[in-house]
Amino acid sequence: MAKKFTQDQIIRVIEQSGLVPLFTHENHHDAIQVVEAAYFAGIRVFEFTNRRKNSYDVFVKVLDYCQQFPDLILGIGTIMDAETTEKFIDAGAHFIISPILKLEMASVCYEHDVLWIPGCATLTEIVTAKENGAGIIKIFPGSVLGPKFVSAIMPVVPDLKLMITGGVEPTEQNLAAWFKAGAMCVGLGSHLFTREIMNAKDWPGLEDKISSTLALIQEIRGV
Repeated sequence: MAKKFTQDQIIRVIEQSGLVPLFTHENHHDAIQVVEAAYFAGIRVFEFTNRRKNSYDVFVKVLDYCQQFPDLILGIGTIMDAETTEKFIDAGAHFIISPILKLEMASVCYEHDVLWIPGCATLTEIVTAKENGAGIIKIFPGSVLGPKFVSAIMPVVPDLKLMITGGVEPTEQNLAAWFKAGAMCVGLGSHLFTREIMNAKDWPGLEDKISSTLALIQEIRGV
């Protein structure tokens, strides 16, 4: 039987971690190794991204494998429409992430009581997302908007839970800037899953990299 998490549970785990790795791969064996390394590094929320022709098939296999980790929350990212949202929810995705704000997706997620994390780049989009049930809002692309954007909007809209994705770097200076500005968490992809690590299939090295990044985030936040 597929695992089920409430929206509040997922938000709480993301908030505690401060880090959501995002990753995609066309080979389900490598994808499983990556998710497993992340889990052993301390990750409990993972975003697989829908960026390959066979992403659905790989995601289903990874999700099935991860049944052995009852506390691992596995969501799908780069979802762009209601039909794809429905497809991945039916497959068992625990949450839906999009790089855009598309309200037809909000309706599907509401119907299934699944956490919807839309991508926003303006204050109008952020308020619209919040009013339509987004429990967390993804600020994308982070590298273009910058920490100053986050610190400017936080006083305007209270209780925002923001995930920063796109160009976030696993350095003390970059991470500190985002969390100081008011970010709840960051999404990290290619800076964690580097070409060198992936080409060498260096899963212990990946585990170390994720573990040290998690520790750095906790240190920055004073946890």
